[in-house]
Amino acid sequence: MAVQPITVLGECVADAFVLPEGAERAVTGELALRVHAGGGPANTAVGLARLGTPARFVGRLSEDTFGRLFRSRLTASGVDLSLSVTAGEPSTLAVAEVGPDGRASFSFHAEGTADWQWRPEELAAVPLTGTACVHTGSLALIREPGGRVVEDFLDRARDRATVSIDPNVRPLLVDPARYRERLARWCAAADLLRLSADDLDLLLPGLAPEDACDRWHRAGVRLVVVTLGEQGALASLDGARITVPAEPVQVADTVGAGDAFTAGLLHHLGSHGLLGGRLDRLTLRDTAAACAYAARVAALTCAVPGPNPPWAAQLTE
Repeated sequence: MAVQPITVLGECVADAFVLPEGAERAVTGELALRVHAGGGPANTAVGLARLGTPARFVGRLSEDTFGRLFRSRLTASGVDLSLSVTAGEPSTLAVAEVGPDGRASFSFHAEGTADWQWRPEELAAVPLTGTACVHTGSLALIREPGGRVVEDFLDRARDRATVSIDPNVRPLLVDPARYRERLARWCAAADLLRLSADDLDLLLPGLAPEDACDRWHRAGVRLVVVTLGEQGALASLDGARITVPAEPVQVADTVGAGDAFTAGLLHHLGSHGLLGGRLDRLTLRDTAAACAYAARVAALTCAVPGPNPPWAAQLTE
């Protein structure tokens, strides 16, 4: 079965990682950084293309140094950039420091950058013919002035494709209360909601994942997947639930693991002909198989530094 294309809408971010002591350090008083092309939606598009799904990335790509880095990474992974916009604003920069547990903490330089400046006419020009799924989320869906434009685009996309959303809550840039205000609309537009345990703690502190899933089902979303790090993932399909264990791995860092999980989940669903509508034919057994595949993709991403999801051949090695 031919895999239908998936359209991914959102940001590219230059992830500048602080190198540890003794690793390529310059003279005293200088800071050494290694820059990776990142951003949640861009990472997901890369993951999809590497797994074999035709991935179309819709982003606002600057013409600066980082914009050229983004284009190079995306095209080298097989992502179609023909629907992206060339932007005059600068790229978004995030400075990241990885802790002993492999988790990264970020500081963002994002004011007035290209990713959030969507205009209605830019997204109105994006065709949806032949797209099985539209995936978005993260900062492009919440940062203004472009966030409302992206929401309107999802309303149009829903008539033609499955809609997938990953909120990817970033409290340093946006108050979680604003995510809470908008989440009901996102659930009404989405067929699939994927978020992390950290997202859940910020959105609904103290609420059990199962209760959160039920709340979001009532708001309109059919499939909710909460990734729980080393504890695996919880998936809820219209209230019927399964848990999938994480695959054991020697962790280099966890950067991009959630995005890789989303890519694996969407790729598996798409390659089995389950995308393209309201997930009406999806069963709990299908969901378990897709989540197990996604957990494998996420584990291989954690095994290497930075947001570097695996190619399809690596999953069979």
